Amino acid sequence: MSKEIIDLMIEGGQAKAGPSLAQPLAPLGINIQQIITKINEKTSSFNGMKVPVKVTVETEDKSFDLEVGTPPISELIKKEIKAEKGSGTPDKNKIGNIAIEQAIKLAKMKQDSLLSNNFKSAVKSVIGSCNSLGVLIEGKSAKEINREIDSGKYDSIINSQRTELSKEKQNILAQQLIEVQERMKKELAKLEAEKKAEEEKAKKLVTQAEATVAEADKEGEKKEEAGKEVKETKEAAKPAAEKKEAKK
Repeated sequence: MSKEIIDLMIEGGQAKAGPSLAQPLAPLGINIQQIITKINEKTSSFNGMKVPVKVTVETEDKSFDLEVGTPPISELIKKEIKAEKGSGTPDKNKIGNIAIEQAIKLAKMKQDSLLSNNFKSAVKSVIGSCNSLGVLIEGKSAKEINREIDSGKYDSIINSQRTELSKEKQNILAQQLIEVQERMKKELAKLEAEKKAEEEKAKKLVTQAEATVAEADKEGEKKEEAGKEVKETKEAAKPAAEKKEAKK
């Protein structure tokens, strides 16, 4: 029997009979509602996250099989920090802070699909994704934490693939995030003040330059008027005979 394979991206437990499902599935002549029910059953544990689903349909008897993948790493990170979306400006606004243990947990969930040579590389890959979402690890940026990983600081935790997280550490992570957010807020306010001061300085210099040009123009006009007056005075002082000769 021939098969058709349809790859879908579904919100866990929330599949509906819309165009995104109907367009690829309807031409196969299968019961779409039956597939939706099955998808929602299999993805209910991923509620609120986008999940890849592969639907394999036997074109002759219309039977089907579902294969549910794990959500994209970005979705898993957002669920871990209980955020609906990542930071729009990850370099300026940090929205979360996870422990190395949480990065290990996410790496274990996605290890098969991550392009990594070993588990430590898989953890660093997760950390890179955290960075692009504006999420800190142990209160540090991806660059800082990866440098510590490379130095061997977390080898025992990573090698044992420890994922347990105490309440005390959760509190520490929350406090670290607050401190980083406050520091970045002050730094941004300082940069904004400096930018405003530079703009005011530039504006003042432009105003001064315009005033200098206007003054120079005014001086030029005065000199031109003075030149005319001198010329007129000289003309008036010429003897009548010279004026008559000049007219000829």
